Amino acid sequence: MTPAQPSLDLDALTAVDVHVHVQVDSTGRRASPSALTEALAKYFKSSEEPRTVDQTAEYYRERGMGAVVFTVDATTNLGHAPNSIDELIEGALRNGDVLIPFGSVDPLQGPAAVDEARRQAALGARGFKFHPSVQAFDPSSPDHVPLWSAIEELGLPVVVHTGQTGAGAQLPGGWGFRLSLSNPMLLDDVAARHPDLQIVMAHPSVPWQDEAIAVATHKGNVWIDLSGWSAKYFPPALVRAARTFLKHKVLFGTDLPALTPDRWLRDFELLEYDDDVRELILKRNAARLLGLE
Repeated sequence: MTPAQPSLDLDALTAVDVHVHVQVDSTGRRASPSALTEALAKYFKSSEEPRTVDQTAEYYRERGMGAVVFTVDATTNLGHAPNSIDELIEGALRNGDVLIPFGSVDPLQGPAAVDEARRQAALGARGFKFHPSVQAFDPSSPDHVPLWSAIEELGLPVVVHTGQTGAGAQLPGGWGFRLSLSNPMLLDDVAARHPDLQIVMAHPSVPWQDEAIAVATHKGNVWIDLSGWSAKYFPPALVRAARTFLKHKVLFGTDLPALTPDRWLRDFELLEYDDDVRELILKRNAARLLGLE
């Protein structure tokens, strides 16, 4: 059976949030160990309760927005399986007026991750989410070429964490997470080897913002999402690039529950972008990336 396609009515939506975490499933299983989840909420000063996929759909429906939803499979590194990805995909397709499901696989599982990516795509995943620091893998390693190649062949985009992370922040050893694995230059290698793979570098890539801008400028298949940071703290170089030469490759994203769309949009107003640039960032670029137009 061919999975249902997203049925978002772009004209009826004010924005498409390309970076939304679904952190719990209907059984109560969380995306991460409780200690890590609590530390992340403390770091972001977030009081948002985890939402199931159906609760997330209602949250965005109330706001007249669409959202790309996912969890992260870091089973090998965390010793903890995530909330149900099947339930997330099926639930997002059931709420296709507002949600677009992305899958996630554990790159450390090698050939099994490739098979799992194909299975999730057949189930209805419209892309995949990765977090190199949390999943403990080097995106540029030749070991992961089969996985990137499989996703490239499927014609699906990937959202990949870059830069500093709130995951493990302020914990002893940062929970063992290595920031170096989230340097955007590692994705430059991936983009060069896989020119048909659309890669979204998630977040302002502090402390490597100039590197991220360089990669997005040089590689036609690389984008930047603005999630996880209030616009008040965007690096000036990113603000300029998003207004001008990268305005067609920058995407609205919140990183909910770390940051809410209400907060993000309120602070985004402070940048005083022209209406045409706002329209591109808030939904038109996402529509082009996700094949919604």
